[in-house]
Amino acid sequence: MRIAFLTAPEGVEQIELTDPWQAAVDAGHQPVLVSTEPGQVQAFNHLDKADTFPVEEVAGEVPADSFGALVLPGGVANPDALRMDERAVAFVRAFFDQGRPVAAICHAPWTLIEAGVVPGRVLTSWPSLRTDIRNAGGTWVDEQVQICDQGPNTLITSRKPDDLKAFREAFLTEFDKAAAA
Repeated sequence: MRIAFLTAPEGVEQIELTDPWQAAVDAGHQPVLVSTEPGQVQAFNHLDKADTFPVEEVAGEVPADSFGALVLPGGVANPDALRMDERAVAFVRAFFDQGRPVAAICHAPWTLIEAGVVPGRVLTSWPSLRTDIRNAGGTWVDEQVQICDQGPNTLITSRKPDDLKAFREAFLTEFDKAAAA
């Protein structure tokens, strides 16, 4: 399955991109780096610049239906930039409209809030987002991973890098279910 990994041009938390990416590769999926601009994505280790990664597709130029699922890595700056980009928000919303599974970690639910897909859902995130999630109509829980199966699609959320093992296992299981359906 082709899996879109959506990031802003700068600010993605490197381990939240590379760890799920490698898990997708190891499981036989094809991860694709999608950003709001062509070129390179600058990753960070918290506040320090880390590696760069080549952008393969640009949000707004590639349709969501060319992917089977979406992963939204975190980092504070990454989802903050994505939620301000109408193409990125529309790209995320399209996965929900099309009933495709979405996985988001750490601060990534900010983009989900902007896309208007949080109402009625139970999710987790970095703790500082709990009020934002509640104000957007969602229910926030403090768990390693939360799987919310609502309607035709599934949302998998996780809190932080320490939860990556649980996050990987959950999204790979749910993505495989979607691929088999």
